[in-house]
Amino acid sequence: MSDNLPSPLAGAADARERSRPPLTHVPLTRTPLPPLDDTAAPWPGASARVGDLDLHVRRTPGGEDATGTAVYVHGLGGSSTNWTDLAALLSAHAAGHAPDLPGFGFSEPAAEFTFSLSAHAEVVADYITAHCPGPVHLLGNSMGGAIAMLVAARRPELVRTLTLVSPAVPDRRPDPRRLSDPRLVLASLPLVGKPVRRRLAALSPRERAEQVIRLCVADPAAFPEHRLDELAVEHGERVSLAWAQRALARSTAEIFRTWFTRGPGSLWTVAPSITVPTLVVWGMQDRVISVRRAPRTARVMPRARLLVLPRTGHVAQMERPVTVARAVLGLWEHAEDGRW
Repeated sequence: MSDNLPSPLAGAADARERSRPPLTHVPLTRTPLPPLDDTAAPWPGASARVGDLDLHVRRTPGGEDATGTAVYVHGLGGSSTNWTDLAALLSAHAAGHAPDLPGFGFSEPAAEFTFSLSAHAEVVADYITAHCPGPVHLLGNSMGGAIAMLVAARRPELVRTLTLVSPAVPDRRPDPRRLSDPRLVLASLPLVGKPVRRRLAALSPRERAEQVIRLCVADPAAFPEHRLDELAVEHGERVSLAWAQRALARSTAEIFRTWFTRGPGSLWTVAPSITVPTLVVWGMQDRVISVRRAPRTARVMPRARLLVLPRTGHVAQMERPVTVARAVLGLWEHAEDGRW
């Protein structure tokens, strides 16, 4: 395979970009990766104290020669298990920390938590400060990508490199189903919510898991059956968590609110201040955040490069873990010697 995987979205660079490498020149590592055991179960989670929160965190031990630390931030409706395969592939080079954000996975939110992107970013920054040695390789998918952008912009001393997989940058196509089932938002309303909640409760955990995969994955039939089983089990365990539905509905609303924010609160305003080496990864068949947002996302960050993957949806780290691992490790290697 070629050392570089060009994007079909490559365009003419403007004058500001001529002093940096081409936007889509993404070096893939030549370092061998460990075999992917895509049947491996996620690492067990443990509680980690962050301020007044107890976050549920899955840690992937680093190999003997690991010199870095990677922190993985999941997307809306996701959890730490979204990073199982990628964290395993990169573990020879970096120990991995994958927290469940407040209200997701098995992390109970504080009663006053706002679920804004900024609030989530503060939690991630506080976790890195308390539990990670030195600046980290920060990776985020979807909502987690937007959160990672805020951390890199506001706390650059905590971030060594940044990887964004289909980050939730503003995409105002009028179809809320792209972010989550709109019934989850309706279910939180005082008058119409009760019948909606009953209908949602009638769905089995397996049906909910299948809905997520149909939305997020380019080819649901190719998604590993055992990973779908894991997702269904997780959905089943979360049914009894009183705060889970509220966290999803309010986080969805906060993403939409951020998309219509202008000025300093806009992600498009934040992005140019991100100066760490950055890799942006997008799937050509992303039905959640349009791949049309990919070039602008990479272009506005001074040290970003773009990798667009064919036959891939919204969760490239789950659909194409080996290719994404090769690109991430290429970022780490080139950032280390100043070639990014």
